[in-house]
Amino acid sequence: MKKVLVLCLVLVLALGAFALTGCGGGTDDATTDDTTASEQSYTIGVTRFLDHPALNNTRDGFLQALADEGFVEGKNLTIIDDNADLDTSVAQQIAQNFVAKNVDLIFAIATPSAQAAQNAALDTDIPVLFGAISDPVGANLSTADGLGIGNISGVSDALPIESQLEMIRELLPDAKTIGIPYNTGEDNSLSTIEELNTLAPKHGFTLEEIGITATADVPGAIDTLVGKGVDTIYIITDNMVVGSLPAILEKTDVAKLPVFGSEVEQVRMGAVATEGIEYTKLGYEAGKMAAQILRGEKTAGEIPFFQFTDFFTYVNTAAADGIGLTIPQQILDRATETFTTLER
Repeated sequence: MKKVLVLCLVLVLALGAFALTGCGGGTDDATTDDTTASEQSYTIGVTRFLDHPALNNTRDGFLQALADEGFVEGKNLTIIDDNADLDTSVAQQIAQNFVAKNVDLIFAIATPSAQAAQNAALDTDIPVLFGAISDPVGANLSTADGLGIGNISGVSDALPIESQLEMIRELLPDAKTIGIPYNTGEDNSLSTIEELNTLAPKHGFTLEEIGITATADVPGAIDTLVGKGVDTIYIITDNMVVGSLPAILEKTDVAKLPVFGSEVEQVRMGAVATEGIEYTKLGYEAGKMAAQILRGEKTAGEIPFFQFTDFFTYVNTAAADGIGLTIPQQILDRATETFTTLER
C-alpha cells in the first residue's frame, strides 16, 4: 500500500513539474518577443549646412513627425546631429562619417549638405532624405520625374517667387529695382535667380544682382547695392546670405531700406515681410517619409520628392516702423503672424 502511495506522489510531482516547465517556457517566449520589439532601434544622421533658425526648424519638424509615427529619440531612435558651418568640405566629412557609422538614414538639410550625403551614400544601401532644397533637379538630386538619383528623396522649398514679387509691389508701389545678394556657388541660388529674371519684369522690376563667394563678402555687397540706389533688397534662400542676415539688417536699417525675406525666421529677425515657408512644417513632411522608409514600406528611391506648397504671410511692424514704411491693412489682415519686435 505504501508503495502505491509513493508511486502516486511521484507521479503527481512529475506532472506538476511538467506543467510548471511548460508555463515557464511560454512566459519566456513572450518576454523574448516583447524585448526584441522594444529593443529595435534606429540611428539617423542629421546634417545641416549651417546652424540657422530655418534649418533648425526643419530638423525639429522632422523629429516631431518621427515621434508622432512612433520613432522617439532616446527610446528607439538615436540622432547624430551636426552642421557644416557653411563649409562644403565639412559637409562632405559629416556625410562620410555617417556612412562609416552605417546609420539607418541620413537627413540632409540645405543643398550642399544634401549633395554631400548623396555622394557619400551612393554606393551603399543607406537611404538619404533632403529638406530645404530649392531645386532638386537642378542640384542633380532628382530626375525630372521627381525620383531620386540614388536612394534619395525629400522635400523641396522652392519659393513662391510670383507671390513674393506681388507682395513687394503691394508694399512698394513705386519701386523699380530689387537688389539680390547671392552665393555664386550654391545651385539653389542660381536657379532662384534664373526664375527671378523671368518673373521680375512682369511686375515692373529690374534686378540688381551681386554675387559673393564668402561670408566676408556680404557687407561689401550690401554697401554696393545701397550705393546703386536699389529700392529694396530681397533675401532668397541662400545659405551664405541668410547666415549673414543680422549684419545685412544693420546696414539696411541705417539706409532706411526695406528688406523682404523668403521665410518666417527672416521676418522675425527684421525683414519687413514675406509670402513664404514655415520650415517646421516642411521638416514634418520629410519626417513622415522617413517613417515609411524605416518601417520598410518604401525605399527613398521609390518616393518622388515632395514640393512644399503651403505658403504663409508674415510681417514685422517693428521693422517697417524703423524705416518709415507703412504696411497696408489688407496685408496685416491676411498675415499668419505679425511680429512687433526685432529678434536678432
